[in-house]
Amino acid sequence: MSSSPRSVPSAYLGVILIWTTTPLAIKWSSEGAPFLFGLLGRMVIGSILCAWLLILQRKKFPLHTKALQTYFAAGTGIWGSMTLVYWGAQFIPSGWISVIFGLNPILTGVFASFLLGEKGISPSKLLGSVLGVFGLIMIFGGGISLGPQSVTGLAAIFVATTLYCVSAVWVKRIGADIAALATTTGAVVVASALIALTWALWGGIAWPQLIPFRAAMAIVYLGVFGSVMGFILYYHVLRHVEATRVALITLVTPVSALMLGCFLNHEPVTPTVLWGTGSILLGLVCFEFGGTAAILRRLFRGRCTRQLRP
Repeated sequence: MSSSPRSVPSAYLGVILIWTTTPLAIKWSSEGAPFLFGLLGRMVIGSILCAWLLILQRKKFPLHTKALQTYFAAGTGIWGSMTLVYWGAQFIPSGWISVIFGLNPILTGVFASFLLGEKGISPSKLLGSVLGVFGLIMIFGGGISLGPQSVTGLAAIFVATTLYCVSAVWVKRIGADIAALATTTGAVVVASALIALTWALWGGIAWPQLIPFRAAMAIVYLGVFGSVMGFILYYHVLRHVEATRVALITLVTPVSALMLGCFLNHEPVTPTVLWGTGSILLGLVCFEFGGTAAILRRLFRGRCTRQLRP
């Protein structure tokens, strides 16, 4: 991909599309096959593609102590969170996965303040956290109406989100200066090994005799786009765009993933889940951009700046 800022809008849209479609692809990839088969297939494809990109671009793959620590921290985070996501996805609508993962910025901010000594939680961030927790409780209430297995699935996705955030803070704390592609390569290789071991200990690796076409295509899609291209596009956007604008992606994808699951997979979207989603999104706005007054000041400042331009 070109590093020109002109490619940023396309990359931004690409991240939104990948993050929107990933939850539904996860659900489809487990149809007619063990969920760990779909996850392992995705990671193996991602590992091969990452290694090929490293060779093609002649990038270095560091093997010093901090690099190995980074690969382990990122890989164990992917292993723990994705195993729980794939398992929990069997019991809940795919769109709910994206909604709960929308809590990522809030949880990461909370963990970073305690583990990295970053600046404390401001009143607006505290309000955002409370709204996020309230929305999560509402979604769990919606899950009760679908049966006890849905609540178990929701709990698994929430724990997965927490593990993912802890892993991100752990990588940040290690502080290794490694290229994103090398980090992704090391992480998916470690995750692949741990997922294979988990499958073997779970009850023995049993390959499915027949993989449905849609499940096979979903596994390939997740391996290429969900595990590799999504990271590359995301880091490309992060390099050229303000962090606050990048954070807007987390406000779009939960809603778009809910709608996609509803239209393509006929998944229920109850009023309780919609209210819970709205509360989480409002919490993200407060957490990322400040309270209502701060948001209005930013909008007013931007409007005045545009009016003063010649």
